[in-house]
Amino acid sequence: MDPDSRRVAAVSDRASAANERGEEVGQELFRHQIETSTEPLEDAGELTDALCAGRRAVAEAAAAAGARAVAVATPPLGPRTEEYTRKPRYLRFEDEFGQIAREAHVCAMHVHVGIADEDEGVRAIDGIRPWLPFLLALSANSPYWRGRDSGHASWRSQVWGRWASAGPREPFGDAATYHRVAEQTMAWGGAIDPAMLYFDARLSESFPTVEVRVADVCLEIDDAVLVAVLARGLVASCAEQPAESWRGDLLRVSTWRAARYGLGADLVHPVTGALASPREVFDSLVEATGDHLDQAGDRERARELFERVLARGTGAVRQRRRFEETGDLVAVVDDLADATEASWS
Repeated sequence: MDPDSRRVAAVSDRASAANERGEEVGQELFRHQIETSTEPLEDAGELTDALCAGRRAVAEAAAAAGARAVAVATPPLGPRTEEYTRKPRYLRFEDEFGQIAREAHVCAMHVHVGIADEDEGVRAIDGIRPWLPFLLALSANSPYWRGRDSGHASWRSQVWGRWASAGPREPFGDAATYHRVAEQTMAWGGAIDPAMLYFDARLSESFPTVEVRVADVCLEIDDAVLVAVLARGLVASCAEQPAESWRGDLLRVSTWRAARYGLGADLVHPVTGALASPREVFDSLVEATGDHLDQAGDRERARELFERVLARGTGAVRQRRRFEETGDLVAVVDDLADATEASWS
């Protein structure tokens, strides 16, 4: 963001060119978006360190371009104009998708979990479906949109859900069906290439992984680690045994509820289907994935990190609290920038 106007700054080309660290600093669809990633890791402590290093690299690169890096899923003040990254693929988006593309200036966090093969991956994708709204609720960090409160803890997920290829999918059953659906989606124009298959969880085109794509980019690194730890546990557990199938229409409602309230209200319980507190859903998730959390040494870490986010609130809670204190979205943006820098320093 621009440190004077507090609106987004279209400088990702200069920022990525200024990166002098080993960590990735990359561009995305718009020139005000900047991306980082980690190497494949097994230990949650190492993941914390890697996320800190990535944010440090992004912050330094942004500063070199006269901007501040902000870990937020929607910019509270929004851009005055949308400036696409000048790459042929990205420049096709507006021609193909119009207003959907013009408003897609949002930032998510993706978690890759290793799999043995595609059949295992599809079992996992089918099985984790009812649990994904909880990961969205944990990460919620996008209440403001173009200067107004959206009424949602995660407005990013609502914006992103406009793509024809985005959101929860029906169960695939096997890898052949997964690929048939993917090919038909592209043939009908819902995606221009495999990278644009924005399913909530998909088989990665580049790595032997399931890619879980539901989370907002988190303000706190602890929250990002929690989402990653739970995503790994869910993929590993659901890859081993078939899960009960959910109707896609009801799953969309469950996802919307998580986006609307974050951790601030009851969520749909993935086992009972009833409304339940976030703590009840978390406890059931730990019970369902406990063996794999234990194997990775993550059970107590997950509990500790969950208690932290429950006590202080998600990024969405922090943003609204700051606005209630000041009545000023500029103050919200400044607080987000300060918190982003504090998260890695």
